[in-house]
Amino acid sequence: MNKGKPDVRSLAEERYKDAIFYTQGSTAFQNGIAEAVIIDPTYEPGVYELSVADLKRGLPHKWLPQYNKAVELNPEQRIPWRGYLYLWFYRDYKKAIADFNASDTITPYLDYPQGHSVDFWRGIAYLGAKDYENSISYWDKHITKETEDSGEDWVELEAFLYRGIAYYESGNQKKAVEDFDRVIHYFKQSADAKYYKSFILLNKGNKKEALAMINNAIVDFKNGYFINRGYVETLRQIYLEDLEELKSKIIASN
Repeated sequence: MNKGKPDVRSLAEERYKDAIFYTQGSTAFQNGIAEAVIIDPTYEPGVYELSVADLKRGLPHKWLPQYNKAVELNPEQRIPWRGYLYLWFYRDYKKAIADFNASDTITPYLDYPQGHSVDFWRGIAYLGAKDYENSISYWDKHITKETEDSGEDWVELEAFLYRGIAYYESGNQKKAVEDFDRVIHYFKQSADAKYYKSFILLNKGNKKEALAMINNAIVDFKNGYFINRGYVETLRQIYLEDLEELKSKIIASN
């Protein structure tokens, strides 16, 4: 990678550091970052940062061309990261999966954009695309590796939850409840896992247990124990209205 002349790079870095003291997306921030990039067009942190405000403002026609300039300078980091952005900000599962797959050939190691492996993100992307077979396959791969590396009790709540949802939506309630039970066992409070388990209990005719489970889920939700994300709605996000609707359905079935 061409990092430019040392004095030019130092000047760009200095201007960048000055700019990031301001609020992200503000005029002072954006102008300062732009000046850093003018000083050194190959300064990748600045090139990337210029795209962020447009991403968060929902302006893909401005975000993507700028972001792709960062990809050219740092494909190892920015391609799997772009997959993450396609996944969460645009729900473009096909492009997200393509970027996660590309990362496998770009680097000799397993990439971890935003702190999770590309297998983790592929599991979510395939679930979003309702390709349950591939979703479950990547969750299996991710969970197996995490378990071998650190133990099952270190696996993320979302991994078991989303694999459980993939099983549930594909009609395998037995495997689904096993994963929801893992979430409840390891994390105790989870409105999401208890919500889905309530459905399964109701489907099996266990109305009393279903009602107790959904009441527990409502308590967890009100205490903040549910999956959510900043800036965007998470995949299969639940709301209090969903829980209350299921509770009413369970009561009406008695």
